[in-house]
Amino acid sequence: MSQPVILALILLALAPGASVDESRLDKVEVAQLTVHQRIIIRIPRLPFTSREPIQDQQSVSWSEKKGPKCVAMSDLVGAAISAPDSIDLMIEDGSRVRARLNDDCPPLDYYSGYYLKPTQDGMVCADRDAIRSRSGGSCRIKEFKRLVAKTRR
Repeated sequence: MSQPVILALILLALAPGASVDESRLDKVEVAQLTVHQRIIIRIPRLPFTSREPIQDQQSVSWSEKKGPKCVAMSDLVGAAISAPDSIDLMIEDGSRVRARLNDDCPPLDYYSGYYLKPTQDGMVCADRDAIRSRSGGSCRIKEFKRLVAKTRR
């Protein structure tokens, strides 16, 4: 019999109103059961289609500016692959941040979204955190770049 089952039987025997045969309890070994929980935050990859007309999408290019050291996880609403070494993160306020990944990162396989492991401070930070794929790959974030839209004419 497994230890959790034995523990459950002991607890049932000790329930109020239950009769207890103390000689049987002397032969019982008590065990402790610990349950570990893992929480993962999923960032959906944005589809290739958008509400914006195609000509508007083609007329916008992104220029990189100095970015923050950290971004609040609760502000992230989506992501898109921008290059083999970077992922663009969409922020709740409509802004974008490019997460540049380490050079030794394997080719990205983030076909259906990305995962971030929650941190104590609720932030995802460069030189500390990693972006994970569903297939188990993991790439450390080297730096963030703030993206500014430039309209082409």
